Amino acid sequence: MGNRNTVFTRQVSLGSLVTLIGLLAITSLCWLYLFDMAADMAAMSMGDMMSFRHWTPGYFAAMLLMWSIMMVAMMTPSAAPMILLYRQVARKNHLAGAFLGTALFAGGYLLIWGLFSLVATALQWLLEESALLSPKMLSQNQMFSGTVLVAAGIYQFSSLKQACLRRCRGPLLFITRYWRSGLWGAFEMGVRHGAYCVGCCVALMALLFVGGVMDLSVIAAIAFVVLLEKLIPGGEWLARAVGALAIALGVVLIV
Repeated sequence: MGNRNTVFTRQVSLGSLVTLIGLLAITSLCWLYLFDMAADMAAMSMGDMMSFRHWTPGYFAAMLLMWSIMMVAMMTPSAAPMILLYRQVARKNHLAGAFLGTALFAGGYLLIWGLFSLVATALQWLLEESALLSPKMLSQNQMFSGTVLVAAGIYQFSSLKQACLRRCRGPLLFITRYWRSGLWGAFEMGVRHGAYCVGCCVALMALLFVGGVMDLSVIAAIAFVVLLEKLIPGGEWLARAVGALAIALGVVLIV
């Protein structure tokens, strides 16, 4: 029995390690893409940086790809504990296709962020057409920036934000409450977790339109706040503190 337990523990550890390495590799590749995109923008001539791109179907697809990769880069680190826990539970319960189930869980999670990216891309299009965003993909209207900051700050205090954050902060609670068996069940759980995560982070993502959609410092700062809100003790209070700061900055810009 002891040997069997030892072998099982090694298998669990090895499976978790492989999953973790895979998540790190995906995240790293996405961040490399963002660095490359930012470098390309920095190398643009002043004339190109001052002129808007015409939104063709091809350009829309390119922006959708950019948003999708950016969301994977920003959200995968904070989703890693949940994905790793699913992997361990599936393995411990000897579920068939534990590795594939883990991939489907992560796929369902990222599918929701892909849908979010579609909405964000359409919104970016509308904001550029309204001249609220500059060709550098950041706000060029002080009233717009202030309004977004205040709205995002208020959302941080909302019951919806806090409810979604509680589910994102408790991987074990989520697994226990929403467990679904089978591969399709894994995909369903990933979709559900992704929906809670969008509900938790949507206001923070809106700040990209204020600070710059392709500003790496803004992207990294928001991803770091998301990570802290989900992982550190007192993350709920951090969310409220960020909300208060956003409201204060927004009021300053509006007034």
